[in-house]
Amino acid sequence: MAALELDPAWDQRRVLVTGATGLLGGWVVRELVQRGAHVVAIVRDSVPRTFIEVEGLWEQITVCRGDVNDESLVRRVLAEYEVQTVFHLAAQTIVPIANQSPVSTFETNIAGTWTVLEAVRLSGSGGEVVVASSDKAYGLSTQLPYREDHPLQGRSPYDVSKSCADLIAQAYAATWSTNVCVVRCGNLFGGGDRNFSRLVPGVIRDVMSGRRPILRSDGSPVRDYIYAEDAVRAYLSLAGAMRADSSLRGSPFNFSLESPVSALEVVKVILEVMNSDLSPDVQARADRELQEQYLDATAAHTRLGWHPEVSLREGIERTVEWYRAHG
Repeated sequence: MAALELDPAWDQRRVLVTGATGLLGGWVVRELVQRGAHVVAIVRDSVPRTFIEVEGLWEQITVCRGDVNDESLVRRVLAEYEVQTVFHLAAQTIVPIANQSPVSTFETNIAGTWTVLEAVRLSGSGGEVVVASSDKAYGLSTQLPYREDHPLQGRSPYDVSKSCADLIAQAYAATWSTNVCVVRCGNLFGGGDRNFSRLVPGVIRDVMSGRRPILRSDGSPVRDYIYAEDAVRAYLSLAGAMRADSSLRGSPFNFSLESPVSALEVVKVILEVMNSDLSPDVQARADRELQEQYLDATAAHTRLGWHPEVSLREGIERTVEWYRAHG
């Protein structure tokens, strides 16, 4: 697939991506490679059948084995490969796992963030750093949609980890003028997601296997969504803008379709796209879920010129196509 928007600014640019084996990381790596960047990835575990493996990207990037919590490793990578841009995407992203193992989630999501930012600060590289936060960082709010100036008040372990990482990034910008910005996306989906506890890939896998798709909630929770390629454009657009506009430093940005839908509506779209007459198995066992979470992306439109290009339905069509092609 051709690059989404050819941008010569990325050609030969030296870019570090943490979390490259994750869904977002894999799509970011692919786009950077297509644009001619020299990509370095810090990878902790060898995860089979990830997007980056299926897409044949391992041989096109430099892989450094280790943990983002190892500051000496991160500093070595930044120096040795003369990194100019950092996309810090490494995180434990599954809410049930965060509830079961909060300490490991805090170590990865919070300590991992300050480790990367401290390594950048000490290296004096001066390049831009884009940190992945989440709409979950806002936590419970009586005001919707979330805007960037809303307070960060996560309460569950995962939400708290994102609130903390978000604030840490802003602290580095305010205190040491680190050129860092924060991305808060809606629910990300796309081909290559191996976390089948998530709604979109889970339903697709169930239908492909001939099983009734499982819906852990009662189907009513409302969320924002964003297709992977739109999210990649968001990250790259923000990083490019940060090079030219110092006023962006420390800013958070929301990115989403701004078309919130219920979980049941998402399932219905998937079933329609897959021409399935299966009915969802609504288990209504997901407790402690917020009923509504969705974003206002006006700042991304006005300050970055970013707009989503892929609708929910088209994104699901592309996602289904990817899984059908790759199994």
